[in-house]
Amino acid sequence: MKPLTRAAITALRLERQQITAPALQTPAEVVAAMGAMQAQDYYGTLWAIGLRTARPSLGDVERSLATGQIVRTWPLRGTLHVVAAADVRWMLSLVAPRTIAGAAGRHKELELDSRTFSRSAAVLAKTLEGGAQLTRAEIAAALERAGISPAGQRLSYLIQRAALDQLICDAPRRGKQGTYTLFDGWVPPSPPLQRDEALARLASRYFDGHGPATAADFAWWAGQTLTDSRRAIAAAGSALAKVTAGDADLYLPAEASLTRPSRPAIHLLPGFDEYLLGYQDRSAALDPVQAAQVCPGNNGMFLPTVVVSGRVVGMWTRPVKPSGSLAPRFFPKAVRPGARGLEQVTERYRAFHRG
Repeated sequence: MKPLTRAAITALRLERQQITAPALQTPAEVVAAMGAMQAQDYYGTLWAIGLRTARPSLGDVERSLATGQIVRTWPLRGTLHVVAAADVRWMLSLVAPRTIAGAAGRHKELELDSRTFSRSAAVLAKTLEGGAQLTRAEIAAALERAGISPAGQRLSYLIQRAALDQLICDAPRRGKQGTYTLFDGWVPPSPPLQRDEALARLASRYFDGHGPATAADFAWWAGQTLTDSRRAIAAAGSALAKVTAGDADLYLPAEASLTRPSRPAIHLLPGFDEYLLGYQDRSAALDPVQAAQVCPGNNGMFLPTVVVSGRVVGMWTRPVKPSGSLAPRFFPKAVRPGARGLEQVTERYRAFHRG
C-alpha cells in the first residue's frame, strides 16, 4: 500500500469526521461516532455538531442537549466536551483519575484539599437534590453559605472535580446561562468497563471519527500516555487498520475506504472544531506558520476557520445574527474559495439557525 499523501489524509479525515458528506441523521449519532467533541464554546459546539448531520438544525442539537441524549462535561484532558449519554460513565471512569492527578498542583495553589472537595460535594448533593438545575452563580452562593469560598478559579475547579467524580453534569440552559444538575438523575446507568476494554473502545471511537491519525494524536486527544495509547490500539485489534505517511504509522477503521471522495471542498468550521483540535499534529490541515492567526497569542482560544480542500485558508467571524455577514479573512497567498461556493456554505450555516 502506498503511503498516504497530505491531501489524502485531510480528505479521509474530513470524510470520517462527517464533514464532507454527512450521512448521520441525529446529533446523538454524530457525537457517538466522534467519541467526544470539544465544547467549551457553547454556540460553536452547536454548529460543530449540526454541520456533521445530514439535515443541520439548531433546534435538533439544542433538544438533544436539553433531553440528555448528549451530555456536556469534562471527559477528556480536563476540558469541556459533549459525549453521547451512553458513553459518559465509562469514559469518565477511564480518564478522570489521570485528569485529577494532573490538576493536583493547581488544586494546592488554590488551597483545595480532599476535605474541601468532600465538603463541596456534600453541599452540591444537597443543593441539587430533587432534580434541581442551578447556575454557576447559584452554586457559588450555596458554597459560600456553607463556608466554602468559590473565589477566583476555585469555583471552576470545584465544579470540574464534582463532574469528574460523576456527581454533577451540565443541564439545560436557563436563557443564556448554563446550569448543573446531579449526574445520576440525568445520565442513564450503564455497565462499567474494565480498563483495557475501555481503552480499546475509546481508541475505536477516536479512529473511527478522526482517522487516519497516529498513536500520539490519540494519546493527546484522550489525555493518556503514549504507552496507554499503543496499548489501546493493540487492544482494538482487527477493528483498526494501519497505513503510513512518510515514516509515520497512522490508524483508521479497518472497513474505511481509502478512495478519496469527490465532494464540495469548502467548509466553515467553528472555533475549537475537532478537525483541528482532534490531533496533536495539525500540520496536515494547518500550516504551522499560520497557527498563531488561528490561535492568537497561543492563548488556547481557537477561532472559526475556512477550510478549502482540507487546508485552513483563513478565519471567519460568527455574526451576532445568523443572517449577518460571516466576514471571512484569508491568509496571504491562500487558495481562496469561489464566491459561489462560499455563498453555498454560508447559506448552509444560516439554514442551520433557521431549523
